[in-house]
Amino acid sequence: MPTPELTRDFLYALPKCELHLHLEGTLEPELKLELAVRNGVDIGQSTVDEITATYQFDSLASFLGVYYPAMNVLVAEQDFYDLAMAYFTRAAANGVRHVEAFFDPQAHTSRGVAIDDVILGYSRAARDAAGLGVSAALILCFLRDFSAESALLTLTSALPFAEHLVGVGLDSDERDNPPAKFAEVFDLAREAGLKLTMHCDIDQVGSIENIRQVLEDIGVDRIDHGTNIVENPELVALAIERGVGFTTCPVSNSFVSADMKADEIVSLLAQGAKVMLNSDDPAYFGAYVADNYVALVEKAGLSLDDVVRLAKNSFEASWLSADEKLRYLAEVDAFVAARSV
Repeated sequence: MPTPELTRDFLYALPKCELHLHLEGTLEPELKLELAVRNGVDIGQSTVDEITATYQFDSLASFLGVYYPAMNVLVAEQDFYDLAMAYFTRAAANGVRHVEAFFDPQAHTSRGVAIDDVILGYSRAARDAAGLGVSAALILCFLRDFSAESALLTLTSALPFAEHLVGVGLDSDERDNPPAKFAEVFDLAREAGLKLTMHCDIDQVGSIENIRQVLEDIGVDRIDHGTNIVENPELVALAIERGVGFTTCPVSNSFVSADMKADEIVSLLAQGAKVMLNSDDPAYFGAYVADNYVALVEKAGLSLDDVVRLAKNSFEASWLSADEKLRYLAEVDAFVAARSV
């Protein structure tokens, strides 16, 4: 039986799951301008080209300096719905069958937007994504450069909408904001039945200690980014033993560091860690999830077995039911078999 070539078409069509995707990070310049006009928000640019020119970064801090102000165009429930549906449409074209998407309510409530509008707009889109062949769930993220008290207030405000959520996460600027700062809030989220994930961004001060905290002290179900863990073999072994997923994002890595961390991703994959590929903030980094597969295949010379393992890991590390995981894993096998004829 012939082995399929890892063409762009194959990598796009390959069934996959996306577990590291910020809905606010899918705000394409065209939609940003449309929402600015709709809501009468002065964004300082009047054309798509002018907005696109602002999407330039060389560090996490410079990215966040553009990322958060852009959210001012998101005002009403319909805005959040439109943003999410635009992403789900692109996800379907990238072979995404299931997505567990992040959103940042504090970035909106802190400027007067009701948390109801945020959650219900995104949730309505997550429901309607089924019409595109994509199942979707939502992960509420706390902003780590806000206080722990703010995170607790956000969780309390969101729990009446818990039926719309699958888990909680932690993102934004990691400097001086270790996971331990939010341990109490995450304990409460777990007690409420929500799954746990936390960003451990690449090459941060104290990366290994932060990874240790999320694994040993807090006990997360997944780690977002987290490839610095290769610096500590004992932590790698612990993560593998527990089946912790690593939601790596090669293209976005290359914007905020010297490379896409291909060696680290390949090392984790070879050791049996549940590492997979994601797009992070695709509107800002110019690459949706299938583009990340293409980029890593070209950079690291991945084999078919490697690519299939990455796709399967994405489903296995998801928070789908056991039966749903088996169904999607069988879909990956069927796809590869059909392409092998």
